[in-house]
Amino acid sequence: MLQAFTKMQAAGNDFMVVIGRSLPAPSRQRIRALADRRRGVGFDQLLWVDEPGNGVDAVGYRVFNADGGEAGQCGNGALCIAALVADRRPAGGEIFLKSRGGEVRARFVGEDSVSCSLGSPEWNPERVPFAAGGQESSYGIAVDGENWQVEVLSLGNPHAVIAVADAAAAPVARLGAGLSVHERFPRGCNVGFAETLGEQELKLRVYERGVGETPACGTGACAAAVAGIFRGRVRSPVKVAMPGGDLQVDWAGGSEPVWLTGQIDCVFEGRVEL
Repeated sequence: MLQAFTKMQAAGNDFMVVIGRSLPAPSRQRIRALADRRRGVGFDQLLWVDEPGNGVDAVGYRVFNADGGEAGQCGNGALCIAALVADRRPAGGEIFLKSRGGEVRARFVGEDSVSCSLGSPEWNPERVPFAAGGQESSYGIAVDGENWQVEVLSLGNPHAVIAVADAAAAPVARLGAGLSVHERFPRGCNVGFAETLGEQELKLRVYERGVGETPACGTGACAAAVAGIFRGRVRSPVKVAMPGGDLQVDWAGGSEPVWLTGQIDCVFEGRVEL
């Protein structure tokens, strides 16, 4: 049976969005085939979205990486889903979304820009999850015989943030691949390499678990900005410049929610055999 889908992107982070989750999600093998950029639709993540209801209840969604594995959250994906279901929202109201990683509030801030709240950052290593003796501001971790200092937190997905002097020269492919599946992260993690450009600007590259390096990562931008604010490297709001484009992150600190803002784009629509 052919299933309708929408191809969307935010800062080059691209998605295949399917609305109508009454159908079972495709198999891991089928998701990998659909993600193929030569023989399939091509995407970083598949977003499997509930049929929007009355515009008040939260719209549920699931996130699958290009390797077919399921993730808890996707910041840029949430921006795209909010835009796609916007006609269901009450006039002038917020859109409520819900994934395995938690609830999201979204609102429009311009003709093609969306802001979404990804909740409060989680620093407790047991809840990230990350194997550690206790909570610290950063952790030493060994990869291929080298020791690295990483800042660990979750925004629905586990993240490791490494502050670097030059993001362009960072060993993203090698170190990202090793850290993303490191034994101390039982569910894997996304790895961000963050360079401070100014008191309100970061340059970031992200290696996403199950995908590899991507042009952008919404929760990765949030994790890098929040870690930078917490450690005093930057202050809110933070412009996060990534290879695919820029995102903005706002965080007032403590248990306040983290807001992600970015432009979204509907690339094309189609139908495909699932």
